[in-house]
Amino acid sequence: MLDGYHVLTLTHRDATLETIGKVVVDGDATYLLHQLKDRFAWEEMLYLATCNRVVFLFYAQGPVAENTASEIVSMIRPDLSDAETTGIGAQMRMLHGADAIRHWMEVAASMDSLVIGEREIIRQLREAYDHNYKAGLTGDHLRLLTRFTIETAKEIYSQTGIGEKAVSVVALAFGEMLKATSDRNSRILLVGAGQTNTLFAKFLAKYGFNNITVFNRSLENAQTLAATLQGRALPLDALQHYSEGFDCLVVCTGATHAVITPEIYHNLLQGETSKKIVVDLSVPNNVDKHILSTAPVHFIEIEGLKSIASENLAYRENERKKAEIMITDRLYTFRGQWHERQVERSMSHIPDEVRAVKERAINQVYGKEFSALDTKTQALIMEMMGYMEKKCVAIPIKAVKEIAKKQLERKQRVVNRES
Repeated sequence: MLDGYHVLTLTHRDATLETIGKVVVDGDATYLLHQLKDRFAWEEMLYLATCNRVVFLFYAQGPVAENTASEIVSMIRPDLSDAETTGIGAQMRMLHGADAIRHWMEVAASMDSLVIGEREIIRQLREAYDHNYKAGLTGDHLRLLTRFTIETAKEIYSQTGIGEKAVSVVALAFGEMLKATSDRNSRILLVGAGQTNTLFAKFLAKYGFNNITVFNRSLENAQTLAATLQGRALPLDALQHYSEGFDCLVVCTGATHAVITPEIYHNLLQGETSKKIVVDLSVPNNVDKHILSTAPVHFIEIEGLKSIASENLAYRENERKKAEIMITDRLYTFRGQWHERQVERSMSHIPDEVRAVKERAINQVYGKEFSALDTKTQALIMEMMGYMEKKCVAIPIKAVKEIAKKQLERKQRVVNRES
């Protein structure tokens, strides 16, 4: 049943990015995800975190408790007060069945993103699935849905204009940086060498910025990114001792705390009093905002990009309506595929049983007669038996699929009439 699919999510539509940051699972804590899966008896689960959402997609046949959201928050952040835990839990949306599947497709098609049409989400979704799969968290239900969802998102991008005129969060941030400086010799410090800063670096290279230093916990990753910019690479702990000054600081790491503290920022200034550009693309913020009151700063963060992004919505909202119609049609298609897959799973024992009958016939029931035949005749009989085996497997499966398809079509006609 599609009723087994559920989504629990907190997005920019429901909460501030600072609040969303409080329910981000810290680092590669797969043990915590397994604890969540076991605690709530989910058969499968997939965790996705992006710059403007956290999603727990899970499959469970049993009922989902009303307090699931607040319990999850308390497990992720045991340091929060009961009032704060309850408040965050109340902001999270719980969706079930077709509504959950629709939301997952809307996420993949970037219809629920801060900037509609941002294709980067497909990569993020695919990588999240791969990570959860390797961690042993997902299974057949989420594999089927995620594969179908990615196909749906690609169709939406190719058949509508939802991806046209789209501007990613990184591009918006870079555009804001360009408004503040046109000097390609600006001293730029990149803190973090992950995907977000790698995307930011592509804009830096494209526009000819050439004085860049990359800091990262893994020096090897810093060196890889710096090489694409003809820049320098330093370990993250060298940041607190860096004495060459800067004009622009771009920060995005996997940390859930401030990496740029007021003390580190003061040292980076090296006594300079000119206004600096600080770009914080982390959720939660990696830059302590207390620096804003201690020195002149042009501060760019994801929260502040919301208003800029809203200016680009008019065209894409029209295309969004087309995408919604496509998703409605795709939901019906997925329902059929899901039922077909359940038929396959329920009858997966048939091939083994038919094969066992064949082997018993050859080795036991007709074993003496078969062994008396010449090699050529034995080969012909084995070929014929193999053909019969395949047909005997396919016929009942095909018949049951046809019955399931007709039942599904009847249910859909009833739903259409009622709606």
